[in-house]
Amino acid sequence: MRISTIERLHQLQTTPSFFPVNCYLFEEADSLTLIDTGISLNAKAIHRVIKSHHKPLRSIILTHAHADHVGSLDFLANAFPLAEVAISYRDAALLSGDESLREGETTPLKGGIPKNIKTRPDRLLESGQQVGSLSVITSPGHTPGSISLWHEGSRTLIAGDAFQTQGGIAVSGDTRWQFPFPALATWDKDVALKSAHQLTELTPDILATGHGPLVLAPSYEMREAVDRFEQWLKR
Repeated sequence: MRISTIERLHQLQTTPSFFPVNCYLFEEADSLTLIDTGISLNAKAIHRVIKSHHKPLRSIILTHAHADHVGSLDFLANAFPLAEVAISYRDAALLSGDESLREGETTPLKGGIPKNIKTRPDRLLESGQQVGSLSVITSPGHTPGSISLWHEGSRTLIAGDAFQTQGGIAVSGDTRWQFPFPALATWDKDVALKSAHQLTELTPDILATGHGPLVLAPSYEMREAVDRFEQWLKR
């Protein structure tokens, strides 16, 4: 385990405590990347943390367009106008409030779609693209256009809501009654399972999710979570 990489990945957990939401500040050599923006109540606190690092914020990456992950976007995009805002092509539509289904999508969207976000993305992300030293991985299921981020040098996976660690490691869509909200907002559970299989094959050393603590050496627990959810779906 490379402790220096954990020091580069700053977990910013927003409040209220009964609904913890994570965003992450990733330090590159000469810049910062913010991954998700949490809820609107914490915009100023996130701003203070960014400023305290004395490096320019170069990118704001949104793993998906749910309100608890984009709530501070307008404030932070205005505060850091040189930061490139990036999201997947599919979830860019959700960010604008467009809830219409696309060709091939039959499952209705669940709650959490933002209604009043004014910021529009500068960059639409696809799998395999790089944002600094982070690689984009499409991981739909929680939303149609969810993405995860992979840092190869440290084998760090920033999974958005494809997994949760609050209430135990679980695939998006697998209800953990200690914290059921990610499951309740999951768009398509079968698609989420396929994405979880793909992410588990990376065998990360660090798992960072949208809800819950960082987990070190998570591969075994991720496989257990995938197997549990797969069996549940079969039933």
